[in-house]
Amino acid sequence: MGKVKEFLKRKDIVISAKRYGIDALGAMAQGLFCSLLIGTILNTLGAQLGIEALETAGGYASAMSGAAMAIAIGYALNAPPLVLFSLATVGYAANALGSTTLSGGSGAGGPLAVLFIAIIAAECGKAVSKETKIDILVTPLVTILVGVGLAAWWAPAIGTAASAVGNLVMWATDLQPFLMGILVSVLVGMALTLPISSAAICAALGLTGLAGGAAVAGCCAQMVGFAVMSFKENRWGGLVSQGIGTSMLQMGNIVRNPRIWIAPTLASAITGPLATCLFHLEMNGSPVSSGMGTCGLVGQIGVYTGWVSDVASGAKSAITAFDWVGLILICFILPAVLSTLFCEIERKLGWIKEGDLKLS
Repeated sequence: MGKVKEFLKRKDIVISAKRYGIDALGAMAQGLFCSLLIGTILNTLGAQLGIEALETAGGYASAMSGAAMAIAIGYALNAPPLVLFSLATVGYAANALGSTTLSGGSGAGGPLAVLFIAIIAAECGKAVSKETKIDILVTPLVTILVGVGLAAWWAPAIGTAASAVGNLVMWATDLQPFLMGILVSVLVGMALTLPISSAAICAALGLTGLAGGAAVAGCCAQMVGFAVMSFKENRWGGLVSQGIGTSMLQMGNIVRNPRIWIAPTLASAITGPLATCLFHLEMNGSPVSSGMGTCGLVGQIGVYTGWVSDVASGAKSAITAFDWVGLILICFILPAVLSTLFCEIERKLGWIKEGDLKLS
C-alpha cells in the first residue's frame, strides 16, 4: 500500500472530491465556454447580422466542445503534454457517444460523459507517462484506448441517465412551475456561486424549457444581487466583475460570514417562480446557457436564441414586448432591487457588517 501511495504521489494522481468535483468540473465549464458557448454566440451574431463567416466559425467552435472539455479537464489534473493532447480524441468520442442514448435517440449526457471518462483516461495516461522508453507511443495509446473504450462502454448509459434526470426536472417544472421554479432557481443559483460549475450541471442534464428559465433566474439573482449589494464596498470594478463575471468571487466572504448569502438566495426564490409562472421564461437555446446567468450575457443570449428558433419553427408567433420586459425584470432589475432590500434588512439586524462584502 505504501508503494502505491508513493507511486500516486509521484504521478500527481490525487483521488479527491476537490480535484474531481471542483477542479475538473470547473475546468470543464471553461472548456464549454470556449467552444459551445462562444460558438453559440458567434452563430447567433452571424445569423442576426447576416455574416456567414461568423456562423461558420460558430459551427466549428461548437463542434469541438467535447475535445475542449476533455483538454480543459486534463489541464486541471496537471496532465503531461502527451496525455493532454490525446484527450482531444477522448473528449470528442465521449461527447458524441454520450449524446446518444441506449435507445438510439438523442441524449444530453455528452458533458457528463466527458467529465467521468476524461478524468479516468487522464489519470491512466499520467500513470504510464514516461515509464517506458517508447513513451511517445505508449502514453497516447493508453490514454486514447482507455478513453474511447470507456466512451463506447459507458457514454450511452450516462447519456440515458442524464437525459432521464433532466427530463424529470423539466417535467416536474412544467407540472409544478411555482415550487420547482423556487427549487431550481435556488439550487442552480447556489451552484453558480459555489466553486463548482452550474453551467456544466445544466449542460449535463440538458436543462431547457421552463426549468432552464428558472435556472437563468437563479444565476442572475446571485450575480446581479452580489454585484449590487456590495457596490458600496467594491464600486464599479466589483459591479462588473461580479455582474458579468461571476459571483464565485464572494465565496471567501461567504465562508467568513454565511449570512451574506441570504439576500441573493431569497431573491432567487422570488424571481424563479416569477420566471416560470408569470413570464413563462424559457431557455430554448443551448442548455449550458441556463447555468451562466449574466456571465458575458450568455444566459440572455441563450434565451434570445431560443426565441429566434421558436419563431423560425412556428412554435412562437413573434418576440413580444412582454418577453423583453420579463427578461429584463428577471435577469437585472428584480435581482438588484430584491437583493439590496434584503441586504439592508440584514445590515439593520447586524447580520452584515461594513467590509463583509469587500473583495480582496
